[in-house]
Amino acid sequence: MMLKIGITIGDPAGVGPELVVKLLDHLNPKNAYIIYGERKIIERAMRFLGKEHTLREIYVIDEVKAPGTYIADLDISETDRPIPSLTSGKVAVAYLGRAVVDAVYGNIHGLLTMPINKFWAKMAGFSYEGQTEFLAQACNVKDYAMLMYSEKIKVVLLSTHVPLRDAIERIKAQNIKSKVEFVVREFKRLFGYEPSVGVLGLNPHAGEMGQMGSEDMEEILPAVEELKAKGIKVDGPLSPDSAFLKTDAFDVFLCMYHDQGLIPFKLLAFREGVNLTLGIPFVRTSPDHGTAYDIAWKGIADISSSLHALRLCEELATKRA
Repeated sequence: MMLKIGITIGDPAGVGPELVVKLLDHLNPKNAYIIYGERKIIERAMRFLGKEHTLREIYVIDEVKAPGTYIADLDISETDRPIPSLTSGKVAVAYLGRAVVDAVYGNIHGLLTMPINKFWAKMAGFSYEGQTEFLAQACNVKDYAMLMYSEKIKVVLLSTHVPLRDAIERIKAQNIKSKVEFVVREFKRLFGYEPSVGVLGLNPHAGEMGQMGSEDMEEILPAVEELKAKGIKVDGPLSPDSAFLKTDAFDVFLCMYHDQGLIPFKLLAFREGVNLTLGIPFVRTSPDHGTAYDIAWKGIADISSSLHALRLCEELATKRA
């Protein structure tokens, strides 16, 4: 069957347009791909990279009836190469919203989103912590998570893009139990197996039996013990400074806050890392990096993470189709 895969442009002042153009060389000729982005920006990126691709413009997704590469252009940018600005934020938010409408209504099988900048997105009216939270709201789901996926290591975060002070306040036994049970259900649904889960501690050496903070003994350990009693394959709290020395010890790690999980993940799997959203009714993936303004429009952005994100999106969408 022909898959319909959406690809958003992300923040056009970042590496999104370049990565979208580079991906066009790697598309499956049996599928249809819809780029949600400004034609003038994508075409400028093509000229810059010396690429030529035919993009068939559509207004509604029903026009996609055959394999090929399509573009849904809202024509909202004043320029074909925005700088980081309100304009770049508007473009990122508008095309994310346009793509998510098609995904929510089941008109596309999967969605690959390029990175957005949260500051400029919020200036443009985006009121969410990140794209993951927006997707969850659009799908009207309360249970969701950001899974950082690679063959080497898989990481789920208890909290995502929030200040560290707020992240610590969210470390409650009930939150941990709910997140682990949710992750186990999603792994069964998406990958067909029950994972073993390593739950990290919060404080140095997982609190040293309460000598360096109370969260590990009062919140994390009771949650882990209750999950074990239910027959779930889980262990913790693991000492954060050594948990990732043996990445094959667990199928997935639950980390207490953003940097606790993302720093080791990016060190170990940056080029093949994928951000996969758990809990929503369609497949959504994204590369594991940001807008990278410092290297944007220089022709040097590495396609590896985006290509892995595309392949995982296609693989999971095929299973669900």
